[in-house]
Amino acid sequence: MSKKSFVYLFTILTFLGFSFQGISQTQKVLTLDEVLKIARDQSPQAILARHKFLGQYWSFRTFKAKYKPALNMNATLADFNRSLEKEYDFGTGEEYYVQKFSNNSSLGLSLRQNVGATGGTVFATSSLRRFDRFGENSSSQYITVPASVGFSQPVFQFNPLKWEKKIEPIKYEEAKKSYIDDIEQVNQRAVNLFFNLALAQLNLEIANMNYSNADTLYKIAMGRYNIGTIAEDELLQMQLKFLNAGADLNQREIDLQIQEFQLRSFLGYNNNVQLTLLIPNEIPELTIDFDQALALAYENNPDIQGMERQLVEADRDVAQAKGEKGLQADIFGSFGYTGSADQLDASYKNLLDEQKFRIGLNFPIMEWGLGRGRLKMAQSNREVVKVNVRQERIDFDQSVLLSVAQFNFQDDQVKIAAKADTIARKRYEVSKQRFFIGKIDVLDLNVADSEKDVSKRNYISTLRNYWSDFYMVRRLALYDFLKQEKLSANFDELIR
Repeated sequence: MSKKSFVYLFTILTFLGFSFQGISQTQKVLTLDEVLKIARDQSPQAILARHKFLGQYWSFRTFKAKYKPALNMNATLADFNRSLEKEYDFGTGEEYYVQKFSNNSSLGLSLRQNVGATGGTVFATSSLRRFDRFGENSSSQYITVPASVGFSQPVFQFNPLKWEKKIEPIKYEEAKKSYIDDIEQVNQRAVNLFFNLALAQLNLEIANMNYSNADTLYKIAMGRYNIGTIAEDELLQMQLKFLNAGADLNQREIDLQIQEFQLRSFLGYNNNVQLTLLIPNEIPELTIDFDQALALAYENNPDIQGMERQLVEADRDVAQAKGEKGLQADIFGSFGYTGSADQLDASYKNLLDEQKFRIGLNFPIMEWGLGRGRLKMAQSNREVVKVNVRQERIDFDQSVLLSVAQFNFQDDQVKIAAKADTIARKRYEVSKQRFFIGKIDVLDLNVADSEKDVSKRNYISTLRNYWSDFYMVRRLALYDFLKQEKLSANFDELIR
C-alpha cells in the first residue's frame, strides 16, 4: 500500500470513528445536587452499602427467631436391617448367631421455646414408631407417645440468650446508622470526584484560552520584532510560552478524560455517557454550632453505638468466663403418656404414664488454673476496652470540633477566593491591553496571566473544601444542617 493510500484510508477510518462516537455518546449536564442523587441511587458503593445492611438485618432476624416457638417434624421412612447377630444361651452358656431382618419407621413432631431469662428450653413432643420383624416369627408393633411436655435447664452456666438480647438490638441500631453513614461516605466521594472533574474542565478551558492568547501574542510579538520594537529574547520568550501552552493543552485534555472516567465509573455509567458539570457558584449562609453538632453526633453516629456495643460485649466475655469456671449442672425433665400395641389404633388406648428426670453435674477437680486464667484474661480485656473507648470518645469529640471549626471557616474563604478571581481576571485584561499598546513588557503580562489562572483554580478548590467539609460534619452528626432534620432512610423499602 502506497503512502498516499494509507493516509487516505486513515482519514476515512478516523472520520467514521468520530461519527460513530458522536452518534453513540449521550451528553449529560449535571449539577452537584444531581450528581449526589445519582450516586446515592445507583453507584456501586451505595449498592454495597445496601447489601451490607441487609446482611445485618437478617442477622437480627435470626436472633429474634430464637425467641419464637419452633415447630419441627422428623421422620424415618425406612431403616432396614438384615444381619447376623450374636446371642447367648444362658442355660447352656453357648453363643450362637441368628439372622435378623427388621425395619424401623418413625414420625415425630416437636414444639420448642427458648427461655431467654434462664437460658433453658421448654418443649412439647408427639411421636409414633413402627417396628417390623420379618422371618418365621414376623410381627409388627406400634409405639406411641401422644403427648409429652418437658424442660431442659442449665444451672450455673453462661446464658448466651440473655446477652444476645442485650447486644443484638444495639448491633441492629448500629447497622441502621452505619448504612446512613455509608451513604454519607458516598456523598463525600461524589463531592470529591465532582470537583476533580470540575477542576479538570476548568483547567482545559484555561488551557484553551491560554493557547489562543499565546498564539495571538506570539504573532503580535513577531510583528513587533520585525519592525524592531522588541528584542529577540522577548520574542523567544513568547514563542516558548506558546509552545508550553500547546503542551499544557494536551496534558489537560488527558487529565479531563481521566477525571471524567472516574466520576462516570462511580456513578455507574458506561463509556457512552459524556459528562459536563455545572459548578455551584452560590453557597448557603450557614454557621454550625459546635455543641449542637456534638450532641447530634453522640445521638446519631454509629461509632458511638459501636463503643457502647464494645463495652457490653466485654461484660459478656467476663460473664462467659465466669460461667465456664467451677460447678456446672443440667436439669432435664419431661412428663407424658406412651402406649404400644400390634395395631395403630390400639396403641393410643390404655396409655401409660411416662416420666423422665435427670440432673447432671460437672465440676473440675484439677485444671491447673485454666478457668481462673480465662476469667482474669476476660477481666483484663474488659479494662482495655474501657480505656480504648474512653480515648475514642476524646478523639471523636476532637474530630467533631475540628470539622465544625474548619467548615465555619470556609464560607469566608469562598468569598475571598471569588473576589480574588474577579480581580485577577480584570487585572489580566488590563495588562493584556497595555501590552498591546506597548506599555508593559512580556514578563509583567505573564505574571498577570499566571495569577489569573491560579485565582480561578483556587476558587474552585475553595468551593470543593466548603462542600467537602459540609458533608464531613453532616456525616459525623448524621444531620442535615440546611434542612434542620435528622438523616434517615426507608429501611422497610430496603429489606423488600
